[in-house]
Amino acid sequence: MYKRQVPPAPPAARSVTPTEARDHRAAFNAARLAMAVLDGEGRVVTANQALGALLGADPARLAAEPAAELLNLSHDARTWTAYRDVLGGHLERMRCTRRLKNPDGRPLWAEVSVAPLPEDGPGGPRSRALLSVADISDRRDLQARLHHLRLHDPVTRLPNRALFFERLAAALEAAGQDRGGSGRIGICYLDLDGFKAVNDTLGHRIGDRLLHAVGQRLAHCADRAGYGRRGAHLVARLGGDEFAVLVEESTGTEQLSELADAVLHTLLQPFDLAGERLSLSASIGVVERAAAGTTATALMQAADTTLYWAKADGKARWTLFDPERNAHRVNRQALASTLRPAIERGEFTLEYQPLVSLDGGALEGVEALVRWRHPQFGTLGPNRFIGLAEEEGAIVQLGRWVLRTACRQARLWQLQRPESPIFVSVNVAVRQVWDSDLVADVAAILAETGLPPHLLQLELTESAVMGSAGRPLQALRALSDMGVSIAIDDFGTGYSNLAYLSRLPASVLKLDGAFVRGFRDKTHANPADETIVEALVGLAHRLGLTVTAECVENADQADHLRRLGCDTGQGWYYARPLHPERVSSLLDG
Repeated sequence: MYKRQVPPAPPAARSVTPTEARDHRAAFNAARLAMAVLDGEGRVVTANQALGALLGADPARLAAEPAAELLNLSHDARTWTAYRDVLGGHLERMRCTRRLKNPDGRPLWAEVSVAPLPEDGPGGPRSRALLSVADISDRRDLQARLHHLRLHDPVTRLPNRALFFERLAAALEAAGQDRGGSGRIGICYLDLDGFKAVNDTLGHRIGDRLLHAVGQRLAHCADRAGYGRRGAHLVARLGGDEFAVLVEESTGTEQLSELADAVLHTLLQPFDLAGERLSLSASIGVVERAAAGTTATALMQAADTTLYWAKADGKARWTLFDPERNAHRVNRQALASTLRPAIERGEFTLEYQPLVSLDGGALEGVEALVRWRHPQFGTLGPNRFIGLAEEEGAIVQLGRWVLRTACRQARLWQLQRPESPIFVSVNVAVRQVWDSDLVADVAAILAETGLPPHLLQLELTESAVMGSAGRPLQALRALSDMGVSIAIDDFGTGYSNLAYLSRLPASVLKLDGAFVRGFRDKTHANPADETIVEALVGLAHRLGLTVTAECVENADQADHLRRLGCDTGQGWYYARPLHPERVSSLLDG
């Protein structure tokens, strides 16, 4: 803006004729741009009519007045220094913006420029400067309107995402400067439940009117709640049907909880729009914390996560951010993102839990249980990652690895004890049936490892096979025809369609551990559990199925289950899951 330079050598002077001087004065006075000639001290030598009109004064009365006082040029040190440098011939031009008053008292914005005039001929006045003042109020107003449009949503007239994040960043900065406030900040981040249906059925015009009405209610609700000082909250539309309420200098989670309750209540009241009565609800994520040590990104990530929880928990509710729940989510995401590479890196291993005959105690088989030796979280059980593998589509790849590894190990045990080999039981997720050719995978792996089909048992949960039709049922029948045993896991806790059970190609029922835990000892057996187990065992045997009881933890349970007719048992009473070498030792013993 201010450019300092060494003044160039003046050109050869030429005398100005009287006629030229009159013409210059006439042009000066007739100009629409407000101007004045200043002497070397900054006093007005002469001013034109436009400057007099701008300042509400007779131009003749402005003579000898200090321009700095007329236009407030000494308001800040930088402008004052530049102005003095121009008058002294050390700066070629200065320009600044000043807020003045019209003669009628209205404010106006003016752009002030000062530049040195060429020196007159020999003996004439020297070190003069030309002052020009342009009224830029209209331009400033347009800029202000454009700025407002850039930062406000056209549908609701609320602040938009850009202004919300500007305000959030400013609030965090102010809180970090310890100005005597609470030093805390809160956000209610909400999403309208079912808003898409309004747009789809009634059209976007009604949808926009509904958004506007929601914005008004939110603003009124926040204003009514009050936060102790003006401007301590901001209601914004972040996009679509998402809104946010920013609370600066919050007093704690109780305040944000009360605000979330109020918002839910006000939005549950019907909306009457264009002859339509619309009902609406919202899901709200609530975050409140100390401003120190956090960022706008971290706050909004927490708010977004908490809003997702509110949606997942049933909608039409608010949920408070829970660090422990979030840590679990973060860990889950970390596992999901590394699941496929972990399979390729060989981070998974199998342990085997014995399946023991309840009548005699002989080892008949083992169940293969997959473990993830995670480099960060340690050894993880299947409950930590099998669900993730199904969601991420990695279950087919992982399932093939488990099946191949278990069959290869079972073949080694068969060769170790060919006279009485044990079978291996492998869990199969129903998605493995849908997303791959399970029958072909099993046939290929049996051929590759040399394991006879009757030494392989596949376990599917009751909920996965009950009511199955089409491809899953066809696959189970093909596997059964191949000679592979099919076991229904966790039987008795899902949708037990007993009539359908007779049509499944299953050979084993595995009773859920919930029944077995009812037989704590001889004196505390649950009569209802005993009746159910006895009935299920009897039904299974009549259908030609064997029964395995899971979670057997003591001798009383094992004896009780044997008397009820269970065929095999599995649990810590017999052994915890073992490494393959330990199973080999049991076989040798």
